[in-house]
Amino acid sequence: MNNWVDFSKPQRQSLTGILVMFANGLQKSIRAFWPILIVYLIKFESLNKLLFFGSISGVLLLIAFFSYLQYWFFTFHIDNDANEFVIQKGVLNKSKITIQLHKIQQVNINQSLVQRLVGVYKLEIDTAGSDKKEASISAISHQLATLLKERLIHYSEINLPAKTETQPNAIVTRSFIKIGFTSNYVKSLALLFVFLTTTIENFTQFQTKIINEDKVTSYLESFPMITSVLMVVGFVFGMVLIVNLVRTIFKYFDFNIQKQQQSVILSYGLLATKSILLNPNKIQIIKITQNYFQKKLDVITIGVHQASSDAKRVKEKDKIEVPGCSQQESFEILKLLFSQMPKKGILYLPNWRKLALNSFFFLLFPIAVMLFLNYQSALVTWNEWYRYATIFSIFSGIIIWFSFKNYKLFVSDDFIIKQNGAWDVDTLIIEPFKIQTIKTQQFFWQKNTNMGSVTLATAGGNISFSTANYTEIKQLVNYWLYQVATSNKNWM
Repeated sequence: MNNWVDFSKPQRQSLTGILVMFANGLQKSIRAFWPILIVYLIKFESLNKLLFFGSISGVLLLIAFFSYLQYWFFTFHIDNDANEFVIQKGVLNKSKITIQLHKIQQVNINQSLVQRLVGVYKLEIDTAGSDKKEASISAISHQLATLLKERLIHYSEINLPAKTETQPNAIVTRSFIKIGFTSNYVKSLALLFVFLTTTIENFTQFQTKIINEDKVTSYLESFPMITSVLMVVGFVFGMVLIVNLVRTIFKYFDFNIQKQQQSVILSYGLLATKSILLNPNKIQIIKITQNYFQKKLDVITIGVHQASSDAKRVKEKDKIEVPGCSQQESFEILKLLFSQMPKKGILYLPNWRKLALNSFFFLLFPIAVMLFLNYQSALVTWNEWYRYATIFSIFSGIIIWFSFKNYKLFVSDDFIIKQNGAWDVDTLIIEPFKIQTIKTQQFFWQKNTNMGSVTLATAGGNISFSTANYTEIKQLVNYWLYQVATSNKNWM
């Protein structure tokens, strides 16, 4: 392939991509009919073998034929006159997708295991006007994908060299394994729970007993209750750590980030590789997360929020994570994304009444409710109630105190930085010129104490700071509005 491609002419995917489409069609068919397949396999001896294998062969031929038609009717090109990227596809139902080039947020180049075996890549286009990937090309060579993603991101006529010139100081994070041990416990626990319940339900439907429940129960009853509970908790915790570690390794293996021309490239993955091309100007919010264990291990997670038409789905769609980087690596990454190291500036703290309010709603009120319920129905003995209330008070008190202690706002000329969190401490960073709307609020009972709150809305999510000095808030709002009005920087 030449180092320049005329994308104004319709292009087709790689011919070997038919195998990828065939694998995708086969996977969808197996997912749709796997219960029937399991029944047939169980009753295999009594089946008509000729009819069974003939049906499977017919389905495979039908999937292969449909995959070829998908390949043939799929074309893509760039309309230079309208500055649009156009995809035409469909076998029976024809469809045409047009994307304005200036609305493209990021272009991802991914490679699943099947695509790696065939030697092709998947290119995904993401815009701010949708809650899902706007368009994708399932089978394209790496060189063509690289040329196309550069053309889409910079949408001006370019002629890339055969070997893309990149900065030599690429940042490679190798501490992502520590993230597998120190974060995402809830996600891994939920994944483990769904897997176990689905497996048990499927085995129950087919009346298949893999585990003898009576033997397990008898084994646990042979130990003291505390020992049995600790064994179960230890087993679950161990499984969560294993699942978390495996997920982290498979997803973030060989993670690196580097600057290329005006963009930032992130690439990672073990079996399914992923390459993301970001335009730093379109990044709305940077989120830095670190807990106590991660601080001791010197690992930090950086989340990137881009513009989204639905701010509620920012975490699902627009956040890109840089896992397991050290503090020094995080400084280098922030310099890549902001072209300078963010400075915290002037510190603003919440009023002590925020601590009082949180203590009332999250400590005193729950204890009062538990006291009332136990008084009415005697759910537990009063000795047990005092014991549980003491444990709850200590735990909630610690959480409330650290949440208040870590609640801070820093303001400088170029950055607004908010810090919050009790265990996982989040640091949110935005640039003032990317603010879309500002909302201030003051309840009637806050007027005498001169307290209020402010919410900064960006295209990638909101940042709020509450129970603070309202006079200072109004001064900051006037300053931010001035910055937005006078800035000529582009963020879209």
